[in-house]
Amino acid sequence: MTRAAIPGLPSRYPIGELLPALYADDDLAQRFTAGLDTVLAPVLSTLDNLPAYFDPSLAPADFLPWLASWVGVEADPAWPVELRRAVVARAVELHRWRGTRRGLIERLRLCCGVHADVRDGGGATWSAEPGTTLPPPPTGELLVRVWPVREGVAVDARRVLDVAAASCPVHLTCRVEVLPGPPGEPEQTGS
Repeated sequence: MTRAAIPGLPSRYPIGELLPALYADDDLAQRFTAGLDTVLAPVLSTLDNLPAYFDPSLAPADFLPWLASWVGVEADPAWPVELRRAVVARAVELHRWRGTRRGLIERLRLCCGVHADVRDGGGATWSAEPGTTLPPPPTGELLVRVWPVREGVAVDARRVLDVAAASCPVHLTCRVEVLPGPPGEPEQTGS
C-alpha cells in the first residue's frame, strides 16, 4: 500500500472554505482548490493519524519493517502480521535481555510459541578459593530444549533453530531438541 491519492477521501480542511469571501462563489477558485484538496487529503490524513503510525499494534502492515528498523529488530516477512507487530512492540525489552538465557527463552516464546530450557555450553567459571581444580572445558554447544505452549500444537524445529541461532554467540554451536512436554515429566503412555 502506498500513501498516495485516495479516491473520494475528503479533506478535513477544505481550502476553498478558507479563501476570502470574495472567492466563495467563484467557480474557478473553488474547482482549483478542490483539486488541491484531493492531492493534500492523504497527506493531512496521515499527519492527523501520525501517532498511530508509531504504534506497532495500529500501524499499517507495510509500515512495520520501517518501525522494526528503528528498534533494531528483524521481523521475518513470512511471519503473520500479528507476530511481526508483537516482535516490534517488544523489541526494546528483548534487547535488554539479548545474549542471556532469559532473552532467548522470551524470544522463542514470542516468535515460536514454545517454552524452552536453555543449556549454555560456553561461558566462564571462577572460584573464590585459590588452588581449586579447574572446571571441565566448556562444551561449546548451546542446547535449546523446547516444548509447545499448548498441548497438541506442533513445534517447528527449523524455525526454533533459526531464532536460537540468530541469538546464539558466534563461538557456540546451537542444537535444538523438541520435547513432548516440560523436561522431567514422565512420558504419557496410552492405556
